[in-house]
Amino acid sequence: MPKWQAVRTWLFTHRTWIVVAALLLLIDRATKVWALQDLAANGPVVLGKYLWLNYVGNTGMAFGLFQNGNVFLAVVMLLVIGYIIYSWKDIERYGAWAQWGAILILTGALGNLYDRLTLGFVVDFIDLRVWPVFNAADSFISIGAVLLGVSLLKKQEKK
Repeated sequence: MPKWQAVRTWLFTHRTWIVVAALLLLIDRATKVWALQDLAANGPVVLGKYLWLNYVGNTGMAFGLFQNGNVFLAVVMLLVIGYIIYSWKDIERYGAWAQWGAILILTGALGNLYDRLTLGFVVDFIDLRVWPVFNAADSFISIGAVLLGVSLLKKQEKK
């Protein structure tokens, strides 16, 4: 089979995951554009005692780690993205939870990588007042890691 047909077949058989990833990236991008345009100009929005929407430009990662480490963190994200793509056939063998986890991690990493490459920092805006400020992509990565971990634990139980 010619290479272009193999790619076309892969895209067709994985269209659900591609659509999900595209929608998640759109959500992440739209919320960050809103934060950059509205929150940065008008200040925080208080939605309750423990939920604020508060713009922060973050050159590091959670808990203040690797501040001004944009290049290092971009490389790490590229490695994570590459690994997920490279390992997709193995991930599929672990079932739907693993696939959902991998897609969430992949889209979160892509969303934050886009910020790092285009802005030089990641746009964060969800402020729980007791936790570092984060964004949708960070949530995708965290939820994805939990789903991937659960799928690996389930696989271990079967052994």
